[in-house]
Amino acid sequence: MAGQQKVPLREIIKKEYTECLKSPAYFMKNYCKIQHPTLGTIPFALYDFQTKTLESFRDEQFNIVLKARQMGISTLVSGYALWLMTFFTDRSILCIAINQETAKNIVTKVTHMSENLPSWLRSECTEKNKLSMRFKNGSSIRAASSSVDASRSTSLSLLIVDECAFITNMEDIWTASQSTITTGGRSILLSTPNGIGNFFHKTWVGSMDGSNDFNPIKLHWNLHPDRDQEWRDLQTKLLGDKDASQECDCDFISSGRSVIDASLIEWYKENMMKEPVEKRGANKEYWIWEYPNHNKDYVIAADVARGDGRDKSAFHVFDVENVRQVAEFKGEVETKDFGNLLVAVASEFNGALLVVENANIGWAVLQQIIDKGYNNLYYTQRDFQYIDEFSQHTNKINRMEKKQVPGFTTSIKTRPLIISKMESYIREKEVEIFSERTLDEMFTFIWQGQKAEAMQGYNDDLVMSLCISLWVRDTALRFKSENVNSQKSLFDYMGSTTNMNVGEKFANSGLKTNPYEMKNPHGGTESLDWLLK
Repeated sequence: MAGQQKVPLREIIKKEYTECLKSPAYFMKNYCKIQHPTLGTIPFALYDFQTKTLESFRDEQFNIVLKARQMGISTLVSGYALWLMTFFTDRSILCIAINQETAKNIVTKVTHMSENLPSWLRSECTEKNKLSMRFKNGSSIRAASSSVDASRSTSLSLLIVDECAFITNMEDIWTASQSTITTGGRSILLSTPNGIGNFFHKTWVGSMDGSNDFNPIKLHWNLHPDRDQEWRDLQTKLLGDKDASQECDCDFISSGRSVIDASLIEWYKENMMKEPVEKRGANKEYWIWEYPNHNKDYVIAADVARGDGRDKSAFHVFDVENVRQVAEFKGEVETKDFGNLLVAVASEFNGALLVVENANIGWAVLQQIIDKGYNNLYYTQRDFQYIDEFSQHTNKINRMEKKQVPGFTTSIKTRPLIISKMESYIREKEVEIFSERTLDEMFTFIWQGQKAEAMQGYNDDLVMSLCISLWVRDTALRFKSENVNSQKSLFDYMGSTTNMNVGEKFANSGLKTNPYEMKNPHGGTESLDWLLK
């Protein structure tokens, strides 16, 4: 237009630089380019939810992002890191992920964006490799795997932790990083959910209830304008219900590697969990839901603390017939005192069958029980087979000759069996569990590779004693009941007939073996009917 002054290029650049400095969203929308898997290098067109997330990154010191998959958040974080490095001097950024290969993806994205900036905006690079990049202004970014030492070396301006929920030693990493970010450094923790009880979950819960300084950002799949229910249904078909819930729905309950389905644990909490009728002990650690009924049989299974201070001794008392939890203990107690407590509780509950795990320090508890003369103690064969508890007290053969040892042996052979038994009971809702402590332990009882165990920082004392309780209930005590019923059936039948000898009565009793027949030295059998005539 005639008479209109042309704005100098220098002024345009200055204005654009100022706008980029004020807003990372403006910088990324107008000047950053990203790699698309099918379209190649394209402009970074931000969605509304991404713009809002960037504002939180800029304004909040600590951010935790609970995200669905394929929301572009890793790329967004990369763009934010580049913005910090470009417009501020001496910024030190560290990206930690579960492994180095994952961590370097952010460095790769930062490098690609930087190389595609216009020359007037692009910073001069003095160092660049697959794991790090440094600008002439002193700002840098580097990638590291999830080791505790990764964040200790230098002061950090920004700590980025990618897929935080899947890093098993995250609590140690976070503790180690505190000395490097106390001078005003920022943190961004981002992840899809991975069950309950881990560092990411606890930090998220704390951010929601205000007990920590993190700003919570939840990015559900439906925030993405290109996602609809048809896309969500496709994810279920591709991934299955559990994995799709983890990857798309930002749902802690349905995600993770818990041995027991978290939805089942929630069902127990909503429908069965209740306060005990009495809490005993100085620290109220012994919980009781039902007092002893002298017409019932009980089993007590105990897990003894290792003695290293990281776990506690625990036991359950179960009503055998109804498979119902009636009492529970979890606390720190000396082995001698724990043995005395077990004898006292077992005696109170009708001389309950007492099952004590015999690993390590458990032997000290077992010895105390034996010294007290308790005569309904569970024994295991040395080849780790279970023992019919009824035969322990009716068979006069010496236990040493039968190669029996006191207590229950949890071994490579028996551990998967007892855990499977517990899982089956919970899945079928065939066991009544009232304890909040036990149910909370189930949330953090997870698969670590091929082994089921407590998540790091938690313990499984009540869960393992529950496993033993249900296993013994379904083995030794079931056989005891069958033996008693078989003998009752035989003698009831014998009492109802007067004209048959014992052998004839046995033939009509339905039992497989006549207990009153024995082999003689000549290869035949001899009846002992005459003993009862």
